[in-house]
Amino acid sequence: MFDFEFYSPWFLLLFLLFIPLLIKDIRKQKRKGIKVPTTKNMDASGGIQGVLFLLKISKYIILSALIIAMARPRTFTVSQDRDDTKGVDIMLSIDVSLSMLAKDLNPDRITALKDIAIKFVQKRPNDRIGVVAYAAEAFTKVPVTSDHQVVIDEIKNLNSAGLEPGTAIGEGLSVAVNHLVKSKAKSKVIILMTDGVSNIENAIPPQLAAELAKNNDIKVYTIGIGTNGYALMPTAVDFFGDLVFTEAEVTIDENTLREIAETTGGKYFRATSNSSLEEVYDEINQLEKSDVKVSRLYNYHEYFTVFLWIALGVLFFDALLRWVFYKILS
Repeated sequence: MFDFEFYSPWFLLLFLLFIPLLIKDIRKQKRKGIKVPTTKNMDASGGIQGVLFLLKISKYIILSALIIAMARPRTFTVSQDRDDTKGVDIMLSIDVSLSMLAKDLNPDRITALKDIAIKFVQKRPNDRIGVVAYAAEAFTKVPVTSDHQVVIDEIKNLNSAGLEPGTAIGEGLSVAVNHLVKSKAKSKVIILMTDGVSNIENAIPPQLAAELAKNNDIKVYTIGIGTNGYALMPTAVDFFGDLVFTEAEVTIDENTLREIAETTGGKYFRATSNSSLEEVYDEINQLEKSDVKVSRLYNYHEYFTVFLWIALGVLFFDALLRWVFYKILS
């Protein structure tokens, strides 16, 4: 999309000079016609008046074109210049299993996580961010991108619909690793979030996924989400298809999450409330600094030469018309 501007708009004030010139011409029109030596070759219906009219407006066209040319009309586009090799590529690997609807966070774990993850994305304007969602299997929602609005929209829409029940931490981690393997960013980071224990047979073991991350210089921060003790969790579905919530013990495989973080040079966090989860994201935000400096590049297309040619063309036409006109009169 193109934007339009005048580089020197103050020159447009010269159009105010037209006012006294117009008043002067209007007064002249009240006078009687001019004396001519002959009307030979003149159209009695007023051809001479047409020539006089053209000669009268030509000066306004010339002046207008010159003024616009001096004001320098131009269109421009704005692009960003950024060196992504100095930034941080971040994959958010988010557990969306049914247990994330537990109500030990307000109003539930997944909603609290969405709100805080969105704030985190908004605090990283110069980094590329992607999203992986997993339950018994993992899917890429957004590859790493600098279009943060896309990332935010996908985070808002996260849910367990269409995914097999269960938790496969290794799958969620390995899919995120695969997206960062070819990244040339200064730092590659995965934030892995879960509220449970890996319970899917034949899934990639979390320890193996951690080794893959380590071998590709990818740091993994792990977050265990859930209060200590018991929480209201969805444990059944009633006759009408609604979830039934009952008190159940919160079980998080903290040892595995801690091992993943230590293997990759990251850090393990436990979030037992909305505020503690937000503090976790704030700490990660402080730990992973970006060196990217984004500058705006303006690409201009000037149009003043067009108006200079218009002024020159009308000036030539005016001179030619005057020469022909006075040659006829003489």
